[in-house]
Amino acid sequence: MNRQDLFSLIKKKKSFLSVGLDTDIRRIPAHLQKLEDPIFEFNKQIIDATYAYAVAYKPNVAFY
Repeated sequence: MNRQDLFSLIKKKKSFLSVGLDTDIRRIPAHLQKLEDPIFEFNKQIIDATYAYAVAYKPNVAFY
């Protein structure tokens, strides 16, 4: 995403929300821990829940 794309998305969504994906495997709910890729599923649910409002997502590599 370039700067102009970001500005367009901010204007469209009327939001500056950036969501940090700082997933600590120890804090993922038990029902997701049983899945093949619990971190992916957990983050996907966060993205699905915030997509209408967030203009950016920032994974924290320290957690991966």
